[in-house]
Amino acid sequence: MARLVTWLPWLTFLGVSLPAPIIFLLLFVASSTTESAAVYLFLTLLGAALGAGAAIILLLVLLFYRKRWLKRLRDRLALDGITASEVQWFIPELTTAERQTLKQMQARSPLLADAYSEILATRLMATRLLSRAKRDLLLVERRLNRLALIQGANTTALRDELREDQVRLGNTRREAAARLAETQARMQMIEATASRDLSHGDTYAMLQRLSAAQQHLPLTIEMAQIERRALEESEAETNQVS
Repeated sequence: MARLVTWLPWLTFLGVSLPAPIIFLLLFVASSTTESAAVYLFLTLLGAALGAGAAIILLLVLLFYRKRWLKRLRDRLALDGITASEVQWFIPELTTAERQTLKQMQARSPLLADAYSEILATRLMATRLLSRAKRDLLLVERRLNRLALIQGANTTALRDELREDQVRLGNTRREAAARLAETQARMQMIEATASRDLSHGDTYAMLQRLSAAQQHLPLTIEMAQIERRALEESEAETNQVS
């Protein structure tokens, strides 16, 4: 279903905008008279314009629907915790740096990519928990403020319950913030390890090539040296003979 929702806007755009112009264009090519050819050409241009307009409107509607559908899918996946294999559905919630780092690791170091995906899943859960705790805490504070305005009613029990909710949500927010900080520290450690490992291979290969280039002279220089020594030997033999 997710794949269908992903490709549906573009397939619909092509399906709505292309058929009418293609049909009238084929009729234009097959027309035998100038008048009919002119009519079919006009219908081709009109069909292309109307089809493109309708396709663009439908495309925007489907893109908006796809965005909401994928958001609901991410919310459903996050209910029981985000796993490393589900991180691909949460790519829009990652930062640009996180997306680039994950892509580089997947291309060059699959093991580090798996570890990084685990940490990203933890970071996403901590971020969502922190955001939800802040939102719920703000809602409780608003209810307490509205409750303070009520006169002539016994609201002590409700106020105590809201105070307990406020304390619980405050503790949840602090714990989520602490977990998020730990997760970000682990992400930095994995990124540093990946950068060190990925650059080490390239650096080692360059050093090996540099050492080989310094140990062995280019072939042309070696040939020139051999020719010079042969010329010197031939000149020495000529001088001895003479």
